[in-house]
Amino acid sequence: MPPIAGLLLTGGASSRLGVSKAELLRDGERLADRGARLVAAVSDPALEVGPGVTALPAVREQPAGAGPLAALVAGAHEATRRHATGGVLLLAVDLPFVDIPLLAWLAEHPAPGAVVPRVDGVPQPLCARYADSDLPVAARLRAAGQSSMRALLDAVPVTYVDEADWRPVADRRAFLDVDTAAAVRRAGLDWPAPSPGSSSPRAS
Repeated sequence: MPPIAGLLLTGGASSRLGVSKAELLRDGERLADRGARLVAAVSDPALEVGPGVTALPAVREQPAGAGPLAALVAGAHEATRRHATGGVLLLAVDLPFVDIPLLAWLAEHPAPGAVVPRVDGVPQPLCARYADSDLPVAARLRAAGQSSMRALLDAVPVTYVDEADWRPVADRRAFLDVDTAAAVRRAGLDWPAPSPGSSSPRAS
């Protein structure tokens, strides 16, 4: 089986948080660096889709901040340019408790198409695997003006994996995203050092 390409999405606006999610810290490590390390451990090539905040080669969705479907399309295009043919593993930077066993399990899952975890019946498309055959569909949806991953899930064959399937390689925290100050506190993450003159969201 050809190696899977890995895409770390770092381009979210973080408008509700007030700082870039990629700069949040878990155990002293930026989420950007942590995500890059995990993706690089299970994929080849490993790419960042976003503004270039990691050591991974970076590409940008068009326009910047256009959402995860646009990011998937941009990253898949670059992966194809690098001759990747084993599908795409997608990871959003704001999932601080994803770890290598979950990503490796998704990458190696025997289902032929997309493999998307669910938590209490809710799909988690930003920690999921997509088949090579899904990527032209994503490009067509994006060209037609679609911006959400739900449009892709509705258009391609998907194997949904529920907690009984993924529990041996992850716990429920793996799908906890951090998009508010309260979520950052609950996750036990640390804020980046504020830049001079900036305000901190810690008290929000």
